[in-house]
Amino acid sequence: MSKKLKRILALAGVIILVGLYLITFILAFVDPTESKNWLKASIVCTIIIPVFFYAYLLVYRNLKKPDDTQK
Repeated sequence: MSKKLKRILALAGVIILVGLYLITFILAFVDPTESKNWLKASIVCTIIIPVFFYAYLLVYRNLKKPDDTQK
């Protein structure tokens, strides 16, 4: 996998996580009774999203052809 693709995936993960917390912050003001649930969901996604990106990288490495070489 090229470094450029890894950087794009890392940036996408950061954008998703920042957006997730921003939405949680906004929704805490819109509906304060549900803010605790939104925070719990954000914390869970903070763990789940990087794990999925890591799993994707592992699957990609194992499925690519052996004659593919990185430069």
